[in-house]
Amino acid sequence: MRESQKLFGGLFLLAAALGLALAPERASSRSGPQDVNTEPVPAFHDTVPAGPLPETLSPSLFTEPVAQNAYALAARIKKILYQQPCYCHCDRSQGHGSLLDCYAGKHAAVCGICEREDFYAYEQSRKGKTGAQIREGIERGAWQGVDITKYESPLPAATK
Repeated sequence: MRESQKLFGGLFLLAAALGLALAPERASSRSGPQDVNTEPVPAFHDTVPAGPLPETLSPSLFTEPVAQNAYALAARIKKILYQQPCYCHCDRSQGHGSLLDCYAGKHAAVCGICEREDFYAYEQSRKGKTGAQIREGIERGAWQGVDITKYESPLPAATK
């Protein structure tokens, strides 16, 4: 009886180890382009609420120019970011309700996906696109094409 328990326990451990070894790795927020068309759309809001929106953190809290620029631009387009999903899936891991929540805390400063989506939303808003139109582009993965190098040095004051 004791030998069969040892055999069963050993087989169970072997199966568990094999399952872990073969399981796919989860993407990190600094990963490269993703096939967003096969994923469910993360949390977002269809419309802007009548009341106030959460404040974004001050760009001065960060030392990296990309993060400073991302937070500065996010503060200008809060209503648009409130209507956008975030494909780093912080809605699952951190309970965020939209891309704006990433900028109400420090999360976006360490997440290339959040930064790219913010820069995409800002660029599209400057072209006159609505929140819904920007969301369609984000859902298609258009944010992945943002040239982040133009945000690696401080932006002129007028742009911020």
